[in-house]
Amino acid sequence: MSEKLWDIEPSGPLSGDVMVRGAKNAVSKHMVAAMLGSGPSVIRNAPDVGEVGITAKMLEHVGMTVEQTDGEITVVPGTVTDPGVDKAFTGLNRIPILMLGPLLHLAGEAFVPLVGGDPIGRRPVDFHLDALRAFGAEVELTDDGVRARAARLRGTRIDLPYPSVGATETVLLTAVRAEGRTVIRNAATEPEIIELALFLQRMGARISFSPERRIVVEGVPSLTGARTTLGGDRIEAFSYLVAGLVTGGEVRVHGCAQDRLVTPITALARMGARFEITDEWIMASADGRLRADAVQTDTHPGFATDWQTPLMVLFTQAEGMSVLHETVYENRLAYVPALQRMGAEIEVYDTCLGGPACRYHDTGAVHSAVVRGVSKLRGGEVSMPDIRAGFSAVLAASVAEGRSTLRGVHHIERGYHRPAEQFRALGLNLRSREA
Repeated sequence: MSEKLWDIEPSGPLSGDVMVRGAKNAVSKHMVAAMLGSGPSVIRNAPDVGEVGITAKMLEHVGMTVEQTDGEITVVPGTVTDPGVDKAFTGLNRIPILMLGPLLHLAGEAFVPLVGGDPIGRRPVDFHLDALRAFGAEVELTDDGVRARAARLRGTRIDLPYPSVGATETVLLTAVRAEGRTVIRNAATEPEIIELALFLQRMGARISFSPERRIVVEGVPSLTGARTTLGGDRIEAFSYLVAGLVTGGEVRVHGCAQDRLVTPITALARMGARFEITDEWIMASADGRLRADAVQTDTHPGFATDWQTPLMVLFTQAEGMSVLHETVYENRLAYVPALQRMGAEIEVYDTCLGGPACRYHDTGAVHSAVVRGVSKLRGGEVSMPDIRAGFSAVLAASVAEGRSTLRGVHHIERGYHRPAEQFRALGLNLRSREA
């Protein structure tokens, strides 16, 4: 079977305009929510990413109809012909686990295969399964997936041990049609969570937010279809701003509101970046070298873990010693060896650096990095292990001396809207080929 490769030759500063579409981390969750409507739902400003196609096939397998045009997805609910997601979808992404609640409402039983996603750290399904059991479902974790059954689901109180995005989504998708009230404590509050809640509210759900990460859902017997336009992908927007800065250019990003980028804009400004911000676009540039910085990732509204991979490459081109402390996923720094082979001067540690002790303190997890800049990177062959690391590899290749060949291109295409097309438009010499 052939493999797609990218050959990248550094071509100087990357400059120009990028239009980002809706978030990869939002679109697939909206598609799952649309299963619960009594009529069609339309999701606009959808990105052209592999995640959409995978999710569409899963929905179609259980009886839904999914229609896709450029930038728009229509989900037409249908009778659930098979309440089980096929095992062929095992390990492709983490969407199957989110389908359990909707399938229980629609069919009274469900099976989903083992979840996948990027190998960035443990993302156990325990939070999801414990929540479904609290709603009254019988849940069994088997070697090949999760089986669940419930004659009815009742509202409950969910205390999440950690503000997990996925677990919060599972509870929302289950609570909206459960009998009675559900209270979620220690819920995730990322923009994609708020966006999902707003979509469910348009469908007729009764959801309210309270201080201290508390969400209250009053279950309703049915939901309707709804229409929505996704907000811009904040991870993609930040990544392209960094693409301009790391190469000494300037990229103007359209389609992502400033309020989604408040924290990383300030982080880049501390490093010496200058910004022009309007209601339509955001542009970052710099006069000369950027300065080193110390950044700690965290749950929203902190510095998102998905922002740290492009930031790490930027650290290699900033003057001085920078520190990155990852507190969300314990294996997020698995991409660092690839950067080291390209000449990046990065040391990783199993202690908490650049911030207070986190939940990985004393676990042995390598989750902190010290980066010395300015590093002279050199081209090489790099395998992209996951979506976000894939983007960082492109950034490193864009400033390295000599050609780089990138493998694992399907990862970056799963999470970014037409990335090769976007990079070429910014001036990067990128050639795609089959091997």
